[in-house]
Amino acid sequence: MTQVLISGGSGLVGKALSVKLRTKGYDVAILSRSQKKDTTFKTYLWNPANNEIDSEAIASSDYIIHLAGANIAEKRWTDSRKQVILDSRVESARLIFKEVKKQKKELKAFISASAVGYYGALTSDKIFTEDHPASNDFLGQTCLEWEQASKQFEKLGIRTSIFRTGLVLNKQGGALSKMLIPVKMGLASPLGNGRQYQPWIHIDDLCELYIKAIEDDLMAGIFNAVAPDFQTNKSFTQTLAKTLKKPFFSPNIPALLLKLIMGEMSVLLLEGSQVSADKLNKLEFTFKFPKLESALNDLLK
Repeated sequence: MTQVLISGGSGLVGKALSVKLRTKGYDVAILSRSQKKDTTFKTYLWNPANNEIDSEAIASSDYIIHLAGANIAEKRWTDSRKQVILDSRVESARLIFKEVKKQKKELKAFISASAVGYYGALTSDKIFTEDHPASNDFLGQTCLEWEQASKQFEKLGIRTSIFRTGLVLNKQGGALSKMLIPVKMGLASPLGNGRQYQPWIHIDDLCELYIKAIEDDLMAGIFNAVAPDFQTNKSFTQTLAKTLKKPFFSPNIPALLLKLIMGEMSVLLLEGSQVSADKLNKLEFTFKFPKLESALNDLLK
């Protein structure tokens, strides 16, 4: 049976993807810093901070999916927190690479997450494609180093796919659950000027992208993992309120207030540009949820 090893398997995407892979007949294993008694998947121990990984995890794997990374929106961005966010993505990828190289393991593919933050925390009319350079801000440089760590696998002749992922919509948690709180209270309002874009993707479509990256040898290189539906924060919030049959209010929530509460991290809410899904469309990937309204109806009704 084909084995897929997932780092970050206990996260939002990792949990959903593990279940879908098993349903499709794959043998799934996860990398974890602790041995959980209630896990339904084979678990191998690792500790990237100490440069430790169970060698059997690599030896038994055909594909590796790298999803590990500290939650970027969990805490304020102090210098130390920024380092944790960076290291949790980059050093973990380097540790896997080191062990693969040491074992001379011939993986069928290495597949990694990245983020649309690669293009930076800015709002513009530009539509970003995979060919655009990384931004010089914290998000852009973090994603750049993250991707560079993953691209090392290409040097070993291993097919490598990287997904620059937008906001993942999942009813089990994540950003959507936090966005629902004010809407359910009848307080749906745009953030800041509301004109910032929010690239997004339904969890089912994202999982299908990872599965396609396993099964399709043409899936190599960088891909924007976003739905082909441009939504501003205002239009997103309006659609969310409409889906829940709740009122939509103006004026907007002041940007200054969010900056005072969240500090530099507020750019996650106040900035965002359009990100193109054309490259996926050319590979004939079919989105099950190409429009926000259908995605929210599936998740919330």
